[in-house]
Amino acid sequence: MPDVWFPHLGIKIAHLNSTAFTIFGIEIAWYGLIIAFGVLAGLGLACLIAKKSGQKPEVYTDFIIYALIISILCARIYYVAFSWDYYAAHPKEIFDIRGGGIAIYGAVIGAVLTAILYCKFKKYDTWLLVDTAIPGLALGQAIGRWGNFCNQEVFGGYTDSLFAMRLNVETAAYTTPELMEKAVTVGGTTYIQVQPTFFYESVGNLILVLIMLLIWKKRKTPGVVFSTYFIGYGLLRFVIEGIRTDQLMLWGTHIPVSQALSAVLFVFGIALLIYRRRKTA
Repeated sequence: MPDVWFPHLGIKIAHLNSTAFTIFGIEIAWYGLIIAFGVLAGLGLACLIAKKSGQKPEVYTDFIIYALIISILCARIYYVAFSWDYYAAHPKEIFDIRGGGIAIYGAVIGAVLTAILYCKFKKYDTWLLVDTAIPGLALGQAIGRWGNFCNQEVFGGYTDSLFAMRLNVETAAYTTPELMEKAVTVGGTTYIQVQPTFFYESVGNLILVLIMLLIWKKRKTPGVVFSTYFIGYGLLRFVIEGIRTDQLMLWGTHIPVSQALSAVLFVFGIALLIYRRRKTA
């Protein structure tokens, strides 16, 4: 029986291994390779936009070096901070990124901070840089979510909709009591049937990329593309986070931290858009 099965689409994947290959005894994960491909694709898109808008693409190849380092660091800090109960008891695992545990919102925060600092020290137009780079970030996110698919993680609750995804309980990254209550057994293999939230977010990000590229063509207000990202991704992630089963919670509450942050960023995006348009009116 397959590891992954989309029963209503007729798609079966016999074996889905999170490890792509091994070099000198070191396992190279599909997740890392897909993230790397997403970064390169995002950089390529940013360079293409830069070239078409009369900028130097080299600015973005230089920027990505700093952004990668700070974004990975922030992504890990975000994850550890909101999983502190676990890491307080296992402090040696805080630096074990290979063991998993990075958060996209931490990476986004890191990328934005890097952009602000980079433009300040390099004397570059901040609004121009973020408007140019942000579609690439969304493209990288769209591609990167398929790394979660390879890990059989980042899924939602039970569904029997068209895109319902069955995961072999022996290979799924985790299960929940609620999902196990509705588990199905076929041919001796037990499956949980879930919402493929990684797929929803990937498609949503691709649509957001297209919207931002269309806005770029008519861009008159610096910062409008940047604002659009926070409005679009904030709304998308708010909805998706509500159905995910692996949420990070705000300390001492049952509030998903990424859902709360999504709401804040959605409002921030609208406020920034209004401010920038008034500023340039």
